[in-house]
Amino acid sequence: MKEFELKYGCNPNQKPARIFMSGGQDLPIEILNGRPGYINFLDAFNSWQLVKELCKAVNLPCATSFKHVSPTSAAVGKKLDQRLKKACFVDDIEGLDDSLLASAYARARGTDRMSSFGDFVALSHTCDEITAKVIAREVCDGVIAPNYSQSALKILKQKRKGTFNIIKIDKDYEPQVLEQKQVFGITFEQNRNNAVIDETLFSNIVTKNKNLPSSALEDLIVAMITLKYTQSNSVCFSYDGQAIGVGAGQQSRIHCVRLAAQKADLWHLRQLEKTLSLQFAPNVGRPEKNNIIDIYLSDDYAMVAGDGVWHKYFAKKPEPFTKEEKQEYLKKISGVALASDAFFPFSDNIERAKKSGVSYVAEPGGSIRDDEVIKCCDKYDMVMAFTGLRLFHH
Repeated sequence: MKEFELKYGCNPNQKPARIFMSGGQDLPIEILNGRPGYINFLDAFNSWQLVKELCKAVNLPCATSFKHVSPTSAAVGKKLDQRLKKACFVDDIEGLDDSLLASAYARARGTDRMSSFGDFVALSHTCDEITAKVIAREVCDGVIAPNYSQSALKILKQKRKGTFNIIKIDKDYEPQVLEQKQVFGITFEQNRNNAVIDETLFSNIVTKNKNLPSSALEDLIVAMITLKYTQSNSVCFSYDGQAIGVGAGQQSRIHCVRLAAQKADLWHLRQLEKTLSLQFAPNVGRPEKNNIIDIYLSDDYAMVAGDGVWHKYFAKKPEPFTKEEKQEYLKKISGVALASDAFFPFSDNIERAKKSGVSYVAEPGGSIRDDEVIKCCDKYDMVMAFTGLRLFHH
């Protein structure tokens, strides 16, 4: 297939639209089901690059959940404990522990479920039956993977009344080094961002504390590769092999940090017994449960759990989750990694990161206030590496 005609471009008024290879070659994909759109393909091709690169770096199956050309999360294939399974809404998936790929997607989708609503999935390995079962129950636009088992394909083809988008990509496809894009009729050309992200990138540790364990190295690799395919400005919090908070597309870096930190905080709070033991009303569906939990954990708690309204959402009135309780719990969090696609211009970014349990930081360095940022990290005994690598993505 040399080209594929799209229903329309980014918006319905943008017609005609297509994807094709400028050199006339065959496209490196097969569309096994559905009719992916313009934005679907943007998500598919960006997300595939992420999981392919992450898999190569950590030598584990990987998955990502993409929405509007940025990852909501990315994760490596590690088994989930029972608490995390419940927080990710996959505690009833039989055989989940038998598929590291399914575990990776369960983590990625379960990190920021509100942002992942209607996501596009990328998988580093052949989609198996268990992974297909996890995808099948989510509100999702499509999936890209190097292959699919017959049982997985059968499950996925039934999704969305048979219209679910399923893309198979040639795992060996490598694009040309030069890439082009057009804006306002003007062609931009540059070399692809082929920077390699591995353990060696974090060797320049500039803080007094230089103890960077292998688990933190893995988390920093996850965070940095996630950022490589995230719309800038961006920062990423990661923990236990997954991105737990992505702050994307903000004009100010502190706003990126605040957004990502808030998401990371919610990820931690969702796993507390007080949250996991919420008893929902019988008519509340899966997507609604997620929204209710987010509100329950916010300062607007009374919107879903206050007198006169709680019975619409819960079978039993939940105890308030006070701001003081949340802050007290979050103070105990540590070991979180934080990466940034460009330097931190002020130490306020580190101050905010500390409140969300950050112990390890990676950033390019190069700010006139680098000394202030390092000093702030030293104040909290953090480990910070200057990578010398900026990862703007637009």
